[in-house]
Amino acid sequence: MCLNLPQMQSRLLLISPGQSYRLAPYLKAAERLGVSLTIVSDSRYSLTREVADGIQGDFTEPSALLDAIIAQAQTTPFSGVVASDDSTVELAARIATRLGLPTNSIASATLSHRKDLARRQLQAAGLPVPEHWQLDLAREIAPQLQGLPYPVVLKPVSLSASRGVIRANDPDEAAQACRTIARIIAPLSNPIERQTLLIECYLPGQEVALEGLLQQGVFTPLALFDKPDPLTGPYFEETYYITPSRLPDAIQQRIRQTVADACRIYGLHQGPVHAELRIDGNQVWILEIASRTIGGECSRSLDAVLARPLEEYVLAAAMGNPLPVERRSGASGVLMIPIPRAGVLRRINGVQEIRTLPHITDIRISMESGQVVETLPEASSYLGFIYSTADTPQAAEQALRNAHRALDITIDPLLNS
Repeated sequence: MCLNLPQMQSRLLLISPGQSYRLAPYLKAAERLGVSLTIVSDSRYSLTREVADGIQGDFTEPSALLDAIIAQAQTTPFSGVVASDDSTVELAARIATRLGLPTNSIASATLSHRKDLARRQLQAAGLPVPEHWQLDLAREIAPQLQGLPYPVVLKPVSLSASRGVIRANDPDEAAQACRTIARIIAPLSNPIERQTLLIECYLPGQEVALEGLLQQGVFTPLALFDKPDPLTGPYFEETYYITPSRLPDAIQQRIRQTVADACRIYGLHQGPVHAELRIDGNQVWILEIASRTIGGECSRSLDAVLARPLEEYVLAAAMGNPLPVERRSGASGVLMIPIPRAGVLRRINGVQEIRTLPHITDIRISMESGQVVETLPEASSYLGFIYSTADTPQAAEQALRNAHRALDITIDPLLNS
């Protein structure tokens, strides 16, 4: 049941894990728009208290958290709710529904977070999805891997950023992948997400990512990114994102329409959309539709092609005052600096040189010397990000490749204990 609240003011709720790297872009966007943010975090050690009002609570036990939010809303009304990460989209939908604010339904938010449920929904509606199966880690594994049309891709049903996504060419590789993914998802709180894997036929082709916004069910594309490096496995580490896309116009239109159709099938009608797709010839396959933005650091690559930062569009739309989308000419790109090997990061040389290279606008290193780093499929973060702008996508991509070659990364092996 919705609550009757006083007249809305320009204050938004941002639901975010305490250490999310998407926090900073949203805080900056709110400051530029003159919007007050209250951040709902799951961590007592969140840094957000230093820069914004905050409410801390247990995301896995939302009842007490909801009570605290509703109590604050009686004296400080909210005009919208935004989820920063996949892990918070369902909670954000529950909070907004309880407050009577515009939101996606809880069911549609769940679909955007759970790959297994989304596959079933899209297939029932007739949209192209890879042939797929569910695997139950609580049952004997080997029989569930027999008879599959290898190669296949195994993945968790709820993680993102290619974490735990593994290609297997035969049952033995698939069994090893199951053991690896089981270790990765063991800490998850949801028992279904902790014991369920999705298995899909491996799809050849090029991957792309589409960023967009939904407002009252209308999908507005913001940017289509090419991923020029082949993603063939066994792991699927994302590196280069380049926009605008160099795909034929007809394929780009099909991508946009497919994502809009998928959002409608999910029941999504409000907020940001980040879609991942594979293109094989003229066939467009949906890999993922998430109801959140591209990662906070990656979103900075859009600054060169949009008149405003991405997060400003999201916050304004959440308040019911969407900003007109204005685009700039030219191209931009971002390199998510891959971790070449697991171990202890000692140094990254070449950063100052890279800042002087043509078309490079910035480089940001996310990890510190002495930090233990992991590679995929376990890794959940990157060494950092390099950004470029140029007149053409080809030049933006080449600038990033030149910058990557200029990096000298030293990682020492971990000592066995």
